[in-house]
Amino acid sequence: MRYLASFVFVLLFAQSITSQTYEVGIMLGGSNYIGDVGSTTYIAPNDLAVGAIAKWNRSKRHAFRASFLYAELNADDAQGDARREARGLSFTNSVKEISVGLEFNFWDWYLYEYESQFTPYLYTGVTGFSYGAKAIDPTDNNRINTYSNRWNLAIPMVVGIKKTIGRHWILGAEIGARYTFTDNLDGSNPDSGFDANKFGNLDNNDWYVFTGITLSFTWGRIPCYCAF
Repeated sequence: MRYLASFVFVLLFAQSITSQTYEVGIMLGGSNYIGDVGSTTYIAPNDLAVGAIAKWNRSKRHAFRASFLYAELNADDAQGDARREARGLSFTNSVKEISVGLEFNFWDWYLYEYESQFTPYLYTGVTGFSYGAKAIDPTDNNRINTYSNRWNLAIPMVVGIKKTIGRHWILGAEIGARYTFTDNLDGSNPDSGFDANKFGNLDNNDWYVFTGITLSFTWGRIPCYCAF
């Protein structure tokens, strides 16, 4: 939280020396994982996700965006198909992600109009996240336990809608899948030393999904969009 407060302060200070439009706000919703354990439903939030978001609206159609998200992940084979239910595995994990990238608006998004603004949008970029690397532990009744903390990369693929509320507030709703570059959020494909405990489809990496809302505050003088 200390780093987040510093980030917000920098944005506030930058506004005083530039003439662009900024947003800062919160993200709140649910998360779910997609992989080799539990349900095979792609969008099925079953745990809490919270975060913070900041945007630099560089034109009517695009914005540079940065966010921090904390999401709990859990899955249980009892919620899966018959084969997974018979196997009986389950796990819990969590991710802390930092994401930067570009948000594209389908319609003009001009925050200086007195009229209400509304648009669907897409977002993608690059995400770095920390997680617990896991493996089946034969000394603990074959439970899936954490053996190390790791960092990895993911590609966010987000679709959402947003609408102004008055002059300074923006409410949004989005669904965002993260394709990760690891197959071990769930303990199915651990590092060497745990090779005998691998299971599932080892050719597919894991995903996690955020489904929720954003609420942000915007400010700034009318920008010049002529640069790009």
